[in-house]
Amino acid sequence: MGHTFREACGNNMTASALKAAALPAWVPDSVRLYLSHTEGGQSLRSLARSEGCHASTLLRMVRRFENRRDDPLVDEVLTRLGSASLFYKHDQPALSTHQKDDRAMTAALRADHLLTDEATITREARRILRRLCEAGALLIVAPDLEKAVVLRSQPDGGTIRTGVLDRAVAQAFALKEWISCRQSGRVAAYEITGIGRAALKRLLAEDQNLKSGFAESQMPFGEQHRVWGERAAPGAGQDEPRRMRYNMAESPVALLARRQDKEGEPFLTADMVTSAERLREDFELAQMGPRVAQNWDRFLTAGDRGGFAMDNGIAEGPRAARDRVAAALRDLGPGLGDIALRCCCFLEGMEQAEKRLGWSARSGKIVLRIALMRLLRHYGETGGRSPLIG
Repeated sequence: MGHTFREACGNNMTASALKAAALPAWVPDSVRLYLSHTEGGQSLRSLARSEGCHASTLLRMVRRFENRRDDPLVDEVLTRLGSASLFYKHDQPALSTHQKDDRAMTAALRADHLLTDEATITREARRILRRLCEAGALLIVAPDLEKAVVLRSQPDGGTIRTGVLDRAVAQAFALKEWISCRQSGRVAAYEITGIGRAALKRLLAEDQNLKSGFAESQMPFGEQHRVWGERAAPGAGQDEPRRMRYNMAESPVALLARRQDKEGEPFLTADMVTSAERLREDFELAQMGPRVAQNWDRFLTAGDRGGFAMDNGIAEGPRAARDRVAAALRDLGPGLGDIALRCCCFLEGMEQAEKRLGWSARSGKIVLRIALMRLLRHYGETGGRSPLIG
């Protein structure tokens, strides 16, 4: 925050600027719109016109926040934000500009007193979210305490306290959906969410960039989507296999292979993943992917001059890879070949592939599993070969 009301709004204060000035900077825009409707009395249609969206979108957002108020921390922070922010209801008497300024400055000061700032949230997130990532760790909140504690279960059945934070910071964590309520009641228990893990990855990547001297790098925003692992890669000639670091979240197939079925078995076997990587390898070798930049291969050349002849053997690598991809997709057929091409080669997510193909939700992973089983049989019939990439 750090800005007074007049510095934030200036001399010409609009209604939206008045509402935004009394709320901390870390509050999401969806919360501001929710409070504008519930506390400020603005209609959904007027908010939709100002935001450039449909009123039904805001209606779903309002219903979502109403359901989230079953969470004790979310309900507390929304109540504090609603009381500390500057909202004028339609049935209130008209106020002069001086009265509005005084009330707005009082509301802003009250918000500073009741709520925490973004720097504190970021600092505590590096410490607390890391503790919540540990196995058996929960954030415990009691209604009559101003502090929240992180407890971790021990193998002998006991618990150990690994962290303490202010209740206001815990409320901000819940509002940002970094933690979710696992057990409510007299004592509420919270666990870290996927959004919280991504936020922790981003914060840790920012710290690493600062240590490396890349203060303005955009790496943290991509780092939150990466899951690093190691695997054995074949060496050259008689060399032993070497260990290589790779991003397990790069391919949707690799992410799907980490899931397990009801019996605890992997959803995709190692042979299926290998066949998917082989299809992608041939796809990359064939240079069949879409080009982002300008193609300079035939720049200032007439016809096929400067190209490769069909019998010189120089371009047989990409040509052979193209033939292998075409043979594999032809063997899979429509449907199976489409999902394999999008997920294995184009690296599209499962939800995006389902939408593009017009399939129902959560049906793509079953079809992809069948496609990989058929692809594995195809490579078994055509013969194996050693990897050429990686």
